[in-house]
Parts: sequence; C-alpha cells; structure tokens
Amino acid sequence: MMNEAIDRLARRATVRSFKPEPVSDKLLNTLLEAAMQAPNTGNMQQYSVVVTRSDEGKRALAPAHFNQPSVTGCSVLLTFCVDFNRFEHWCRIGNATPGYNNLQAFLWGVIDTTIFAQQFNTLAELAGLGCCYLGTTTYNAPAIAEALGLPDRVVPVVTLAVGYPASEPAVSDRLPVESVVHQEKYRDYTDDDIRCAYAVKEQLPESDKFVKENSKETLAQVYTDVRYPGATNEEFSRIFGDFIASRGF
Repeated sequence: MMNEAIDRLARRATVRSFKPEPVSDKLLNTLLEAAMQAPNTGNMQQYSVVVTRSDEGKRALAPAHFNQPSVTGCSVLLTFCVDFNRFEHWCRIGNATPGYNNLQAFLWGVIDTTIFAQQFNTLAELAGLGCCYLGTTTYNAPAIAEALGLPDRVVPVVTLAVGYPASEPAVSDRLPVESVVHQEKYRDYTDDDIRCAYAVKEQLPESDKFVKENSKETLAQVYTDVRYPGATNEEFSRIFGDFIASRGF
C-alpha cells in the first residue's frame, strides 16, 4: 500500500484539461475536511477556501488568471486564502487583542494556507481527480478579491483547478534529487554541478523548441527574459505588496 502511494505520487502530473463530469459536493467536502488535518501554526487555521462552481463565477475569475483554459474548463475552482478575519473576530468577542498585522503573521498564514492546499491536492489526486495550480493568484490578488467579495484581512494566495482528467498528462521533468538535497550543511554548487543538474531539462525537445521560438541562446534566457522577466516580477510585486498592505499586514 505504501509503495503504491509513493509510486503514484512519484508519477503525478498537472492536469489542465478536464471531463465535463462534475466533482460531487460530497467528495469535495470529504477531501477538504481531510485536508484540514494538515499541520498549521498553533492550530489557528488562518485560512479559508472559496469554492467556485458556476460558469458565471469562473468567467468572472478568468481574466485575473490570464484566461487560462483550465479556469473555465474545470469542474470546480478553489481559491485558498490567508484568513485572519475569522480568527481576529473570535479574539475580539473573547476580549482578546490580536497582534497579527505584521509580516510574521502573514507568513504563518501563507505557509499554512499552502500546506492546506497541497494536502487537498494530494488527496484529490489519490481519489482520481486532477489538479492544476494557477500561479497567477498573487499576480492579480486585487481583482480576485473583488470577484470573490473577500473582506479585509483575507488575501488569496493559491488557486487550484479541479476535475476529472480528460486524458493522461505527461509527467514533468524534475532536477536530480542529489542536486536538491544537502546533507548536514548547504554545499554550494560548482559550474559543473549546475550543468549536470540542468542537463536533462536543457536537452528535452520542448526546451530546444522554447529556445528557438524565442530566439534565445539558452533555456536560462527563456526563463529570465521571456517567462519570468525581472520587470514583470517587479510590477506584480508592487501590486501584491500594495494589496497586502491594504489588507492590514
């Protein structure tokens, strides 16, 4: 049983196209309830998740996620949020003064929310569902918050598109484990270590295609100049930073 679970997780892949078959409320709630057993800071559970099933709701969120097809094509869209609104309300009616309008508390919330989302992702995939993380949530948090009616002290950080896979997705490449794991202390990399770690990724046909399509010399340049350029990162950092501050952190 353990070996089977490890094998399934070792072969997991992101699903971006889904069957029209809906994910039942019963299954979804069962998975979310189980995912809530994930570890979190002080058992405060500083998170919430907004479930979007309606076509109207998905269409409202789609522009904030750059109109990725998985947003409107999935059975259910889950937006996982850092949520201090609920806990601080409880503190106030309990004659307690919360002191969570700071970076440390926000980081608790981001970590705990992400763990909750990943626990759900793992359980969902083991139950035969497919999931796609949308990396655009923090890019356009203000628009997502408006579409979902999020109050102050609530910040969206993770979105998952969920449904039954329309096909078997390809397993993505990963770095060799020895290039990620450090024993006892961090051992910095030599140039040869780096070349070895990224060799498989660089030699993939799709990587060569990316380089040629974008008129670049190396795959690294595709990442730095096209996919995740510094100027774009700075702009989205400003938007998200301003939004976090507006939410009281």
